[in-house]
Amino acid sequence: MSGTSEPQRTPGALARQLRGALAPFIGMIVVGAVFAAFAPENLGPKTWRLMLVQTVPVGLAAAGMTYVIISAGIDLSVGSVIALASVTGALTLHGGHGGEAAVLAALLTGATCGLYNGLLINVLRLPPFIATLGTMGFYRGMAKWLSGRAAVRPDDLDGLDLWLRPYPELSGAPAFLGLPIGVWVLLGVTGAAALVLRRSVFGRYTLAIGSNEATARLCGIRIGRTKLGIYTLAGALAGLAGLMTMVRLTEGDPTSALGLELDVIAAVVIGGASLSGGQGSVLGAFMGALLMTFLRNRCTAMGLPNYVQEIIVGHIIIGAVAVDQLRLRRRGS
Repeated sequence: MSGTSEPQRTPGALARQLRGALAPFIGMIVVGAVFAAFAPENLGPKTWRLMLVQTVPVGLAAAGMTYVIISAGIDLSVGSVIALASVTGALTLHGGHGGEAAVLAALLTGATCGLYNGLLINVLRLPPFIATLGTMGFYRGMAKWLSGRAAVRPDDLDGLDLWLRPYPELSGAPAFLGLPIGVWVLLGVTGAAALVLRRSVFGRYTLAIGSNEATARLCGIRIGRTKLGIYTLAGALAGLAGLMTMVRLTEGDPTSALGLELDVIAAVVIGGASLSGGQGSVLGAFMGALLMTFLRNRCTAMGLPNYVQEIIVGHIIIGAVAVDQLRLRRRGS
C-alpha cells in the first residue's frame, strides 16, 4: 500500500490537487471580474440570496452527478427525472397527502429512476451514454402520461412553497441566518455528499472504479453493486431537485428542466471533474452550479438574450473539457 500511496504525496501531485480544488473559485473570480468590467453593478446580499435560491435544483442534481462522472459514467436523463419527480410530488400534494409525502414521493421517484439506469448499465451491459439517452425520453414520457400532458397545480403546497423564498424577511417564510430552507438543504446535501465521497468506503470505491475499473475489480470491489448505488444516489438527488423545481414553479410541469442535464454536467465538469473518471469534487460541483447561475443572472442583468447565454455556457463546457484533456495528456506523457 505504501508504494501506491507515496506518489500522491509528492509536491507535484499536491500542486495538481490544489489547482483542481481552487479552479472553480478562480473561475468565479475571473467571470465576476469580466462582468464587473462591462456591467459595474454592485452585487448586494439580496442578489446573492436570489442566485443561491436559483442554484438549488442544479446544485442538488450536480452533487449526485459528481459520483456518476467520477465513476466514469454519465447520466443524460437527469432533466427528465427532475420533471417526473416534480410531477409525482405535485400529484401527491394534489391528492391531499401533505408535504412530507410529497418529499418522499419525489425522492422515491428519483431513486427508482436511478436504480433503473443502473440496472440497464450493469445487467444489460449498456454504455451509460446509450442507457441514459434512452431513459431520458422514457422518463419524460412518463411525466407527460402521469400529468395528462398538462401542469399539475396543487391547491395547497403545505408550506413547501416557503422553502425557496429568496427574501424570507419580506414574506414571513422560515429561514436561518437569512437563508431559506431550500438553500440550507442544498448546503447540507453538498456537505454530506462531499464527506461521503472522501471519507467513506463507498466514496473510495467510486473513485477506484473511475480510476481503473479492471484494477478495482481485481482488488475485490463489487463493481455492479457500487454502480447501482451510485446511480440510485444520483437519481434520488435528482428527485429532490425535482421537488425543489416544483416548489419554485408551484406546479409539477412535465416539460420543465428541458436541457437542464447540460447545466448539471457543466457544473460538475467546471468543478474539476474529469469525464474520463477518477477525479472530481462535490464542493467543486456546487461552485460550478453557482457559477452557471451567476452567468445567467449577469447576462439577464445586461439584457442579453437567452441564446447568448447558451453560447457562453456551451463554450465554457468546451473549455473545461479541453483543459481536462490537456491535463490527461500531460499526465500520460
